[in-house]
Amino acid sequence: MSLSVKNITKKYGDKLVVDDLNFEMSEPGVYALLGTNGAGKTTSIRIILGMLAKNSGEVLWQGKPLDVVNTNVGYLAEERGLYPKYSLMDQLMYFAKLRSVDKHTALDRIKYWSNRLGVDEYIFPKKGKSRKASKPNQADQLSKGNQQKIQLMVALLSDPELLIIDEPFSGLDPLNTDLFKSIIREEISKSKYLIMSSHQMPTIEEFCSDITILDRGKVKLQGNLSTIKKSYGRVNLLVKCEQDIAPYIASLNLQIVNKTPSEYHLRVEGEDQAMAFLSKLIGDNITVIKFELREPSLHEIFVEKVGVVQDEK
Repeated sequence: MSLSVKNITKKYGDKLVVDDLNFEMSEPGVYALLGTNGAGKTTSIRIILGMLAKNSGEVLWQGKPLDVVNTNVGYLAEERGLYPKYSLMDQLMYFAKLRSVDKHTALDRIKYWSNRLGVDEYIFPKKGKSRKASKPNQADQLSKGNQQKIQLMVALLSDPELLIIDEPFSGLDPLNTDLFKSIIREEISKSKYLIMSSHQMPTIEEFCSDITILDRGKVKLQGNLSTIKKSYGRVNLLVKCEQDIAPYIASLNLQIVNKTPSEYHLRVEGEDQAMAFLSKLIGDNITVIKFELREPSLHEIFVEKVGVVQDEK
């Protein structure tokens, strides 16, 4: 199996919002689409799903045009997509039917995912003496995080081969973020194809092997994340010492990227300069608590490539 996005272009009038987007997933895993607000990420996802018409290009699944009606695709949208006044169970069964999941299988999966996500009380509310549900079972009565859980259930009910998740951790607290991550790992272990869009760069580094960074519809950087990071070299140095090391930094003309009350983030030319700095500190009996030379983070690469963040219009 494979997913190929070839030469996708989208215009609104004279405005080019996606400009010749290309990427390929030749094997299961997670691919990241990154960019600032208004960069074209969600538009690209909607084109892949056939929700928006494209001006040119094609999307292929197993070498044929992707048809989401006949292909098992799951989609977690960034925007809330639940009906606010209908019961959650009715909605889940409805969405399962749309994906051709039979009633018995759908109910089994709803029970599994509601338990896994901790939302049993909202989908299967108990009734008291007044015969009214003890917990709300309508979407508009749920918190943002719990609505996100229900939407993830919708995306997973068909056990999709291709799963597209747009800002999956929106509205989640740290505990539920970890829960979502565990579910994503579970889907990866089943050899699924995932496309993820997120503003949380550490999470992208955690899951994604290949990335595309978009800026106002254009590809600014693309490729294997590990290879991209190696191309920069280990030029980021994190240093923490008991004594004041500002004079040493100045004497070696090291660039200060950031300074916190306890630590310096420096930019060096390479390992030789870093080791010379360390030797100087040790030679002068400076107590070095932390000395970490590393490649740039995805956050740092993203900021470098995209530059000034512009608000979405």
